[in-house]
Amino acid sequence: MIDMKTDLLIIGGGAAGIPAALTAKSFYPDKKVTMIRKEPKAVVPCGIPYISTTLNGEIEKDVIPDTMLTGKRIEIIIDEVRSIERESKSVTTSKGDQINYDKLILATGSEPIVPPIPGVNVKNVFSVKKDARYLEELFSAMPYSEDIVIIGGGFIGVEFADDISKGDANVSIVEMLPRCLMAAFDEDFCAKAEDELKKEGVNIYTNCTAEAIIGEEKVEYVKLSNKDEIKADMVILGIGVKPNVELAKNSGLKISEKGGIWVDKYMRTEDKDIFAIGDCAESYSFFTKDPVPLRLASIASNEGRIAGANAFKLRRINEGTIGTFSTMAGNYGFAKTGLTQKDAKDFGYEIVVGDAEAPDRHPATLPGMHMIKVRLIFEKTTAQLIGGEIYGSGSAAGCMINTVATMVQNRMIIDEIPTFQMGTHPLMTCSPANCHILNAAEDAISKL
Repeated sequence: MIDMKTDLLIIGGGAAGIPAALTAKSFYPDKKVTMIRKEPKAVVPCGIPYISTTLNGEIEKDVIPDTMLTGKRIEIIIDEVRSIERESKSVTTSKGDQINYDKLILATGSEPIVPPIPGVNVKNVFSVKKDARYLEELFSAMPYSEDIVIIGGGFIGVEFADDISKGDANVSIVEMLPRCLMAAFDEDFCAKAEDELKKEGVNIYTNCTAEAIIGEEKVEYVKLSNKDEIKADMVILGIGVKPNVELAKNSGLKISEKGGIWVDKYMRTEDKDIFAIGDCAESYSFFTKDPVPLRLASIASNEGRIAGANAFKLRRINEGTIGTFSTMAGNYGFAKTGLTQKDAKDFGYEIVVGDAEAPDRHPATLPGMHMIKVRLIFEKTTAQLIGGEIYGSGSAAGCMINTVATMVQNRMIIDEIPTFQMGTHPLMTCSPANCHILNAAEDAISKL
């Protein structure tokens, strides 16, 4: 049994915990920073679907090196925290060790949602856990699976389908909404993503649910609500995650109505010496300040940088989650920030929308050219930019959406965007005279 003391203890070593530790050490180099996580290896969560084919099933290629932390004199303990004693400011681990802290950051993440489908416990049915040992079992079974069914057509499901389809397996997606990715994009963008997946040979079943997973020794097929039956040697559950708040709940911390740990704008819980970040913490909308069910590595990392900076002195404020993300389907990238048209209308905004499509090279005859479409969404009364969507070349869409997100975060209005100063190059960007983002704003101006 070990009894130790640290200035800052971080529970969890993923997309939230790592930036929190590094930021805290940067701001407070003389403080002792300790991270405790239960997994021997920390995987890159966003890289998990691409272990399938792109990384040849090699999980080691998707592992975050511990030297990233230890090189900054951050201590890592492999153990699991069982309880938090807030009065004594200490935690107890599964090994019986006690660690005392001055400040504590909870980055306990999330757990996959496992639906109550009959047969969900049959062999070769997997959820998507951020655990290298569990993933070893999943990806070891994949080469022996000719037919793979993915339940859920959101980001995880689409990315798994896209990567697996590059191999030899027959891949199917089952999605309860009318389109894949419909919780994130306008319908025409979703339709484009589905077209790209179908070109890769992915079978898509929408407007239906998985009613049962059938199999004796292992899964054999999936029965759908529309009466279809899909042959399956493997099933991957990709329908989302829920916050892992058990530790916080047992310590008496407030849990939000939406299920995450309640935090203030500094990422502090009700206990001012305890912060919560990432998937376990409640996120709040940049636009409405209401809770939002977005759980992304980019959000977790942002919150980690806020909490790390605030650990011993309040320096940074969380203005709320904009929701910026991107994905790939076939040869196209799909990216989004802020509100879609549906989101905006649901929130009661009157909107004006601008679209622009142009090559990502100039001249367009250069090799590697892709057409890129940009959509910008403005609140009509204030003319403030509240959302954007992009599809086209994967790397270009992923970078461009961050420009749009910066505009949203800085509350730019419609007339400011056409004069936004950007650098260009023939082999890397669109023409300065035909810029997608600026032209989409001009298109929206013409509709005001």
